[in-house]
Amino acid sequence: MPLTINIDLSDRDLEHFNRAIELARKAAGDKSNQEIIDGAVTLLETARKSDPPAFVTERLLLLDDLIAMLRDEGWALSEEDAGHVRWALAYFLAPADAIGDHVPVLGFLDDAIMIELCARELHHEIDAYDDFCDYRQREAERRGLSPEAVGRADWLAARREELQDRMHRRRAREAGSGKGLGYGSSTGYASTRRSYVAAGWRPGVFKLR
Repeated sequence: MPLTINIDLSDRDLEHFNRAIELARKAAGDKSNQEIIDGAVTLLETARKSDPPAFVTERLLLLDDLIAMLRDEGWALSEEDAGHVRWALAYFLAPADAIGDHVPVLGFLDDAIMIELCARELHHEIDAYDDFCDYRQREAERRGLSPEAVGRADWLAARREELQDRMHRRRAREAGSGKGLGYGSSTGYASTRRSYVAAGWRPGVFKLR
């Protein structure tokens, strides 16, 4: 019989995670982009092998999204936009775990909370990228192509520019309204993303199809 447990974390509680990511950013200052990505991939693969609970698995999908954004030739983020994602991934290069990863069931709970906070900070980026991947999947299939082989095809450019412009406008509007969340807020975006089975192809760690 399943058991549901709701955990409410106040802004004060979340200060622990805010401090942790700031320390991780400083520690990652001399690391290459690939080292940061590799660190996140290592955590993702290790967590998957631990047979984590559903709450953790759903957040691992979000982490995979962030990794794929930086790997994706077709998405082609600007250096500034890629920097937002790299800063989020910096924590996972060497996470300061509050709960040891070896602990059954709960081992990756703190990592899952940090992933959720990153998703709140980058929800416009995640929404835009998900829409891009869905579009690429549909169009590639319509053209008789494999989506992982299209690269930076000309027919992707207009949709990519449209979605990234939407991402910028929404981020700017949120910042201008004073509703920017950051890592220290307990309100805002929550993970309600679509099932990965239905999502478009992306160069992440999870195999979608």
